[in-house]
Amino acid sequence: MVKYEVMFILQPNLNEEQKKELYAQLGEAITKNNGEIVNANVWSQEKKLSYPIKKFHEGIYYLIIFRADPGAIQKLKQIYKLNENIIRLLLTKSE
Repeated sequence: MVKYEVMFILQPNLNEEQKKELYAQLGEAITKNNGEIVNANVWSQEKKLSYPIKKFHEGIYYLIIFRADPGAIQKLKQIYKLNENIIRLLLTKSE
């Protein structure tokens, strides 16, 4: 298993219940694809973006560090791409 980091920028207009549900969905996608979450937390609440993304000027930054097989990464990207609450994501291999 390889260690990865994924940083999400989420829509800032979510209420607390929606945020908790979304965080659970993001982690659940990893575990369903035989991944193992090492750490997951909110990196920054409603941080101002350098430029508008999908007409949003602020975003919630959420970071997940996990281990998974390299074959699962493409599936995860497809799952996350379908979620309309995610305005941007960056998935990188970690050391």
